[in-house]
Amino acid sequence: MSKAATAAAAGPTPLLVGLWRRTRIVRTHEFALVPAIGLALIAGTLVNSAFLTRQNLVNVLQQSSELAVLVIAETLVVLAGKFDLSLESIVGVGPMLGAWLVLPVLNGGSGHGVNVYAGILVMFAVGAAVGLVNGLLVVRLQLDAFIVTLAMLILLRGVTIGLSKGATLYDLPGPMIYVGTSSWLGLPVSVWLAALLYVVVGLLLRYHSFGRSIYAIGGNEQAARAAGIRVDRVVITAYVLAGVLAAVAGLMLAGRLASVTSGQGQNLIFFVFAAAVIGGIRLDGGRGNVFGALTGVLLLGIISNILTLSNIESFWVNASFGAIILLALVLTRVTSSDSGET
Repeated sequence: MSKAATAAAAGPTPLLVGLWRRTRIVRTHEFALVPAIGLALIAGTLVNSAFLTRQNLVNVLQQSSELAVLVIAETLVVLAGKFDLSLESIVGVGPMLGAWLVLPVLNGGSGHGVNVYAGILVMFAVGAAVGLVNGLLVVRLQLDAFIVTLAMLILLRGVTIGLSKGATLYDLPGPMIYVGTSSWLGLPVSVWLAALLYVVVGLLLRYHSFGRSIYAIGGNEQAARAAGIRVDRVVITAYVLAGVLAAVAGLMLAGRLASVTSGQGQNLIFFVFAAAVIGGIRLDGGRGNVFGALTGVLLLGIISNILTLSNIESFWVNASFGAIILLALVLTRVTSSDSGET
């Protein structure tokens, strides 16, 4: 009897519990980067005395907050065994369209004078719509997720440049920059927001049936279908949520920069996958969690800051991230082999 048939005979509950327990095999990966983060903090202190100051550490957290939210978005999709490369373009096109509708022509906008809160809602609506289209193409038409979202990335990048005509939209109204410029209790609002999203999504994945279904689908889609899980609905929902979260990241970035550039979010997807991979997210689905992804984001942010304080050119920073990804893949393969995973 096949695994799918066996799972179906056993019922949905044993399947969900069984697949959920399998994630405990790699539960140690959640904390695998904590020692590395500690070593990076020590190294940063030795490299530059300004590293361990409160101002610099807060700066690291704020600059990592947009990436952190985008990593949550990608994690939702990857855990289900899919990909979404278009998230970086949503970071650009959502804020661009929202700001374009709100701003006057003098500031690069359309001159329509749309209410600023309506413009913010447009940002989120764009993210949800793109996620829905991606999900339908991947699930309903059974198109390759990598190719679909790559095409969407290119399409949205063209739309972003077309709306702005390659220019920067500036002098954004207060509500559009609030998340990126304001602080609560001494920490930027963007940091608080990213932390809240990690808690909410972490609890969702661990305790809610939707989260357990994502793990089940990523672990064995056929068995999940046989167990009665509505695979198509869950995957499409994951894409929609990812799109909305990418729009949130775009709003955070636009607020921090107090503008929207035609290239906003460009190449950000590479850092998203870097943080996810070194944080223990398995690209074949069903393995990893948001805490591990968060440690990946923090490690990349700290390393980037150390290299910047050391006056290292930006291309070497990018090269170091590529090396980190390769090392993480090798270590994941070795530790998986040692633990008996197949």
